[in-house]
Amino acid sequence: MMCLLKGKKVKLAAVRESDIPVIEKWYNDMNFLRHFDKLIAVPRENTYISNFIKGMQDANNEIIFAVRDIEDDKLIGITGFENIQWNNRVATIFIGIGEEGYRGKGIGKEAMSLTIDYGFNELNLHKLQLTVLGYNTAAIALYESLGFIKEGVFREFILRDKQRYDLVNYGIIHHEWINKSL
Repeated sequence: MMCLLKGKKVKLAAVRESDIPVIEKWYNDMNFLRHFDKLIAVPRENTYISNFIKGMQDANNEIIFAVRDIEDDKLIGITGFENIQWNNRVATIFIGIGEEGYRGKGIGKEAMSLTIDYGFNELNLHKLQLTVLGYNTAAIALYESLGFIKEGVFREFILRDKQRYDLVNYGIIHHEWINKSL
């Protein structure tokens, strides 16, 4: 039996109340926000973050995990699912590595693999989808390395610094993940 939610470098766990100040720091890092989300980058305070996390934890169509360093339990990112359509067995998957020192070291790939495994094997989902900003080449490389297939583009969807960027849609179906994992 596979070790659910635990990899070699990271584990996925519940977001704790004590994590809120760390997540607040990320939501005040404009560079992080401009790669993590298509929404306007707005600094957020503790109460907003706490309500946002609680809302996800209480929802029946959203799941959020803390990405923690397996050695010292340090919070380094978040991942999970939103807009879960239980009847269609489809969800939008997301990940954000907030701690800059952990980026580019395979942490995101391992955390995303754990999240995908959870979605397909524990939640019994059929398809996972995501959107990524066209200029986020590191994320695009990550998703493609995991087997996500580009499904479409919302051309010139994002306006950042007076420039237009595409919003790219990716998806992976359960059997594609199984074949990639073999």
